[in-house]
Amino acid sequence: MSKEIHPIINNMLQNDAFSLWMGIEVLDSEPGYCKLSMKIREEMTNGFGVCHGGITFSFADSALAFASNSRSSISLALENNINFTKKVSVGDTLIAETEELQNGRTIGVYKVKISNQSEELVAEFRGTVYRTGKQHEIDNQ
Repeated sequence: MSKEIHPIINNMLQNDAFSLWMGIEVLDSEPGYCKLSMKIREEMTNGFGVCHGGITFSFADSALAFASNSRSSISLALENNINFTKKVSVGDTLIAETEELQNGRTIGVYKVKISNQSEELVAEFRGTVYRTGKQHEIDNQ
């Protein structure tokens, strides 16, 4: 039984060429929260044959965007940082799960935990977003 994807997250994903190229799938979603998965492919590796850090960062950034924008107000990243804790290899499946730390009128703060298929933490990401106050078009339909 699959869960219904939050309409804003679904709309964002369908219009996000980079997230689609990465192969991101939404596993769960609700306002202020999402859980994503993605499988690491050969073209995502660096010169050492391990997953490029930018891919892991981008995966977490997509989770931040989906979770923060699901609050209806268009939200844009102000500051993000990441700590890598374990190597990621081709064939690994990554899971990103968000935690909303603050849901303010103009500022949102999120933590994104990235784990592999063995539930080992591979990175922790923290992002701050600015809520523009503009509503997503999907809300106005």
